[in-house]
Amino acid sequence: MASRRTFLSFLAGTAVAPHLAFGQGRSPGLALYANVGPVLTHYDADLVNAELIQRDSVRLPAAVQYAWPHRDRRHFYVASSDNVPGNVQTGAEHHVTAFRIDPITGALSQLGDSMRLPARPIHLTLDNESQHILVAFNNPSSLRVYRVNKDFTPGAEVPQGAMDTGIYAHQVRVTPDGGHVVLVTRGNEGTSQTPEDPGALMVFDYKAGVLSNQYKIAPNGGRGYGPRHLDFHPTEPWMYVSIETQNQMHMHRMQGGKPLPEVVFNTTTLLEPSNIRSRQAASTVHVHPNGRFVYGANRSQDVVDFNGKKVYKGGENSIVVYSINQRTGQPSAIQHIETQKIHPRTFHIDPSGRMLVAQHNQPVDVRDGDKVRTVSAGLSVFRMSADGKLALARTYDVDVRDKSMWWMGMVPL
Repeated sequence: MASRRTFLSFLAGTAVAPHLAFGQGRSPGLALYANVGPVLTHYDADLVNAELIQRDSVRLPAAVQYAWPHRDRRHFYVASSDNVPGNVQTGAEHHVTAFRIDPITGALSQLGDSMRLPARPIHLTLDNESQHILVAFNNPSSLRVYRVNKDFTPGAEVPQGAMDTGIYAHQVRVTPDGGHVVLVTRGNEGTSQTPEDPGALMVFDYKAGVLSNQYKIAPNGGRGYGPRHLDFHPTEPWMYVSIETQNQMHMHRMQGGKPLPEVVFNTTTLLEPSNIRSRQAASTVHVHPNGRFVYGANRSQDVVDFNGKKVYKGGENSIVVYSINQRTGQPSAIQHIETQKIHPRTFHIDPSGRMLVAQHNQPVDVRDGDKVRTVSAGLSVFRMSADGKLALARTYDVDVRDKSMWWMGMVPL
């Protein structure tokens, strides 16, 4: 395994340097995991100082795609693949790997062998009882369910009937009542050579690992509709969906535990929706644990030529904060805050609602007057205040070399 120094180089993004040495600044109780390619690194997340303290790492069979903890918070499931992102199948190594989480330190130790999968797993989740692993595959778009063995390793696949899994599945979630599953299928934007592929939310009844009684949510037949991720309100029957290709946040009401087709509220994710400088793409959405706020991310990274180099064209790379009307569920933007890095692919909120961390996948060159400087891949750490707004605490530069950061999340111990 490569040493930490070979793939991570942390630099403080503020005047206050973070504690990076092992054994310093330990903040037990919350572990953060973030990847660079196949290496998944564990950090203590210090909520008091809004700092990350690097601890240890594990190596997956291929690049990390997504991860999800068991409900007992003692076990952890990681999807990995050597397929390059996009619509073309290029790799052959696709797996789910189970780990044990040390309840004191947060360190990961592998359980058994990695389970092979048929294609790139772009997302996975566990059902509410953590008895099954649900895996979404983007190409070919599909959804499979696997049992969790008694020793917590991934087990046999659960046979399913015929189902429509749309075009380019991107996320799978089990509803709060545990009785339904929503598969988010993004579709594909149209180009000068190819027509648009429609997006949709595929909704299923769910029981004991079996999916049934499917229906589809696809406004305008899925045209001009590119959903990416969703999250559920912790106490109210409300679902929030980030619409990647249209830079929108949608809100659906739920009835009988499952989402209704009507988009009740639709608002932009952008601060300047009439000033699109390069391709903008909304990414992850997370509802605050207290249910009063919902957060989304805006990404851009297109480049132009400058003095013989490709430099960032400009755009919004930010977290947008919405206040949620506690009577209707309507989200209203109250803040757009830049992450100080390029392309925040994902972010996560700690379960106490005091810290948000955003991950940026690759370095990008930017114009700085007549010169060019590099904005590194890495992590941006924000404090969260009682009014839901964010304040940037610090950034960490991550040397990804020829790899990419792709997933990051926090687990309480």
